[in-house]
Amino acid sequence: MATVSLHKLVKRYASVEVVHGIDLEVADREFIALVGPSGCGKSTTLRMIAGLEDISGGEIRIDGEVVNDLPPRSRNISMVFQSYALYPHMSVRENMGFSLKIARRPQDEIDQRVAEAARTLDLEPLLDRRPSQLSGGQRQRVAMGRAIVRNPAVFLFDEPLSNLDAKLRTQMRTEIKKLHAKVRSTVVYVTHDQIEAMTLADRIVIMRDGHIEQVGTPEDVFHQPATRFVAGFIGSPPMNLQEAVVDDGGLVFAGGTRLPLPRAFKDKTETGSKVVFGLRPDDLYPEGHGLHSGGESDVHAIDLPAGIMEPLGNETLIYTEVDGHEWIARMLNPKPLATGEAHRFNIDLSNAHLFDSETGRRLGG
Repeated sequence: MATVSLHKLVKRYASVEVVHGIDLEVADREFIALVGPSGCGKSTTLRMIAGLEDISGGEIRIDGEVVNDLPPRSRNISMVFQSYALYPHMSVRENMGFSLKIARRPQDEIDQRVAEAARTLDLEPLLDRRPSQLSGGQRQRVAMGRAIVRNPAVFLFDEPLSNLDAKLRTQMRTEIKKLHAKVRSTVVYVTHDQIEAMTLADRIVIMRDGHIEQVGTPEDVFHQPATRFVAGFIGSPPMNLQEAVVDDGGLVFAGGTRLPLPRAFKDKTETGSKVVFGLRPDDLYPEGHGLHSGGESDVHAIDLPAGIMEPLGNETLIYTEVDGHEWIARMLNPKPLATGEAHRFNIDLSNAHLFDSETGRRLGG
């Protein structure tokens, strides 16, 4: 397999720069996910790695070799597209072996590689069918099989599950995870779906407006978001974020609500500092209906109104507000709450975050 290295990679369309000199190192056999909102530059970055887009500056190395000027066929990569890109007049077997046929590989080698990929992806009963006779999930498995047979150094996935319904996406996530465990290949995977990124990747690259906001394990980006953007982007439902001012050991919001300053930030802030307070819905819950590890001194009680509630089986999301800003709480072992009335909620400040209101960077490292 291979490493992938991006050094000060730039992409411009005319005078508009859409990828701004990013750096990234992908280790051999690592599964990296590029994630971010539409227009952040993740698919453009992937297409530059593949050679489908010319680069405007910087350097791309695959397994140590500079590939800036190499055509896609010479980069030893395989790409799986969102649209499957299968030939409708060919059988599954023919689709999977087509790239090897074009490369003039011996027929017995083609048959062997197709058979191995079909076994890996449970496609053996489908080898003689045409794409029109397959479900969306089966077509995507064929597209992955076509990539596998080439035995590439790097697999590139461009939002491969976005055309599938929710149930099929869950199934295919499992298939891709199994595939990576079997093949142990280097994977660069683009998605706008943070759940895909969190469940599949060894590390996640979060992009925004052509910049990399943070690179880290799923646990890192969830529990220690580097910026306000990452905090609001990663997590479902997203983190509650609200501006506040540090005042004599406390945090004061615009409407006058005051919270104690989380202990972890007492020596990292000064009175008068403008910050953004962040709290995940898991850490805001009706009394007696949360699951947290913080000490008693880290938990602060506050009365908040219960608004819209979303029952999710063994938990319920509760929409409330603090000084006119919507917050979301998570209630475990749900009980009925009177809508529109104030209820006692606990805030676990041991898991709270603070961000600089100007730079958006996380305080405290």
